[in-house]
Amino acid sequence: MSQQSVRQAARRSTLEAQLARRRVRAERERRLEGLTMDVLVAVSERDAAIQAAECRAGQALLVMMDREGLSLREVVECCVGEITLREATRMRRLVSDP
Repeated sequence: MSQQSVRQAARRSTLEAQLARRRVRAERERRLEGLTMDVLVAVSERDAAIQAAECRAGQALLVMMDREGLSLREVVECCVGEITLREATRMRRLVSDP
């Protein structure tokens, strides 16, 4: 085999190996993009569910205060340690502020 043939074979082999590595990286990148999308969609769904639940809680807090005449501190006491005054204030504002 001539020197030139050896070089050409080495180049061809190197190019094929580089192409194979590029394919593997591209496939991995596509998989990661899909998984990233799954994570971000799930996080957005979680955030929307939390927002909706907190709005429902805020509406109930307003009813307890407006219809039942409780203060915010009394509402927190009724919730037996499950929410803080700060959380109650925030949830109440979710539904009372435009």
